[in-house]
Amino acid sequence: MAATPATAYGTLAERFPDFDLKPPDVIAARATSFWDPSPARGACLFKPTSTDEVSRFMRHCHEERLPVVIQGGRTGCAGGAVAGDGQIIMSLEAMTEIEEIDETGRTVTVQAGCILQTLQDAVAEKGFLLPLDLGARGSCTIGGNVATNAGGINVLRYGMVRAHVLGLEAVLPDGTVLSSLNRMLKNNSGYDLKQLFIGSEGTLGIVTRVVLRLEEAQPHRDTALVALDRFDAVPLFLRHMQRHLGGGLTAFEAMWGDYYDAVTLPGHGHAAPMARGAPYYVLLDSTGNADNTETMNGGILTDALAAALDDGLITDAVIAKSARETENLWIVRENFEAITAQTPCFLYDVSLPMQHMDTYVTAVQRQVRQKWPANREQEGQCHVLGHVADGNLHLFICPFTDGPDAKPVADRIVYETLTPYGGAVSAEHGIGHDKKDWLGITRDETEVALMRRLKRTIDPRGILNPGLIFDMTGQD
Repeated sequence: MAATPATAYGTLAERFPDFDLKPPDVIAARATSFWDPSPARGACLFKPTSTDEVSRFMRHCHEERLPVVIQGGRTGCAGGAVAGDGQIIMSLEAMTEIEEIDETGRTVTVQAGCILQTLQDAVAEKGFLLPLDLGARGSCTIGGNVATNAGGINVLRYGMVRAHVLGLEAVLPDGTVLSSLNRMLKNNSGYDLKQLFIGSEGTLGIVTRVVLRLEEAQPHRDTALVALDRFDAVPLFLRHMQRHLGGGLTAFEAMWGDYYDAVTLPGHGHAAPMARGAPYYVLLDSTGNADNTETMNGGILTDALAAALDDGLITDAVIAKSARETENLWIVRENFEAITAQTPCFLYDVSLPMQHMDTYVTAVQRQVRQKWPANREQEGQCHVLGHVADGNLHLFICPFTDGPDAKPVADRIVYETLTPYGGAVSAEHGIGHDKKDWLGITRDETEVALMRRLKRTIDPRGILNPGLIFDMTGQD
């Protein structure tokens, strides 16, 4: 009997009796995602333990034209891992093995379901650093990081995920296994096929194993929080710190004053480490070798901040004197849940040149206030922070209304306002389902047409993560 989405579980359980398959009622007991606590949907849940299982399963789904949605840690912010009622979920959460840490070649080979923080800790025990780091480190998976070309807080120094991937193994929609587990930094032997699967959000293949390059551990870390009274001082301060710290500047995170004030509001559990009320704040990290006594004592950072104060680039500064103080400074930046608790709250991830950021944010905030004015219970708000050194902003729009037009209106404000600045509707979160209507702001018709041709060539039956990034038509 041929499987259909409605009969998928029973048919697949009979076809693959040794596989870990679960029925729809088990799926419904899971949350849709980190961001959406509503019951998940799906026709069947499959948890493979190896590339071979993924391959055999996909070969069957290809033959039967069964749609498959891939899941990792389900922390994505664009709806890319959300399945519908008739779709099969393949969760890589059981593929967690760290296969090898090559201390000579400075690489690690890992299965796609491994949690990022687990891998960070494992390589740290060997004296290495996996530079990728983001707030969801305790839940997100390596496969999801690769599929979305994740960024995070260390992009300024180390680059996006793409910069760390040397090789990978992926299963194509028809079950074909592409094993390109290269370990060399240099390999120009024909097309670099791994790039097809980095940032394509699981629409072209399922990444099952990855080879990542490692850096030497940077045991010493200096952290500081500064206040600024004008945005045009932010890029000047960035350049100032880069000159003083050189390659040591690892993170440079900006918070608009309204974000800082909201997450340090008394009663939210995190005290303000410096006075509230400044227009802008920057949180920065400098890392280096602990053998450098001057760096260990924070001397270079202290001198750089003192010079910035003298030059009028910043108005105040706090330097962490212990690991606990460092953690407390970073908690402020990562305490976005104090904002998202004000439901509904819509998160956006855009990028644009730094020179246009403040003008853009001011325009968005003005439109939010105009659309949801203070004559109601609460005025609409737009809180902003971002990895400004790499052009990335995160906006949290809280309209304080659950009307059906709230999300479409917020989308329009964020993305239409972005258009004149040549920005991107996704800096690091991906397009998923949520942003595909706005892809044309960032990619022209020729680019999207070529993306569709790639999708049609590799996944002619359209079964893998259907509907992500763009919709397919009969003419593609």
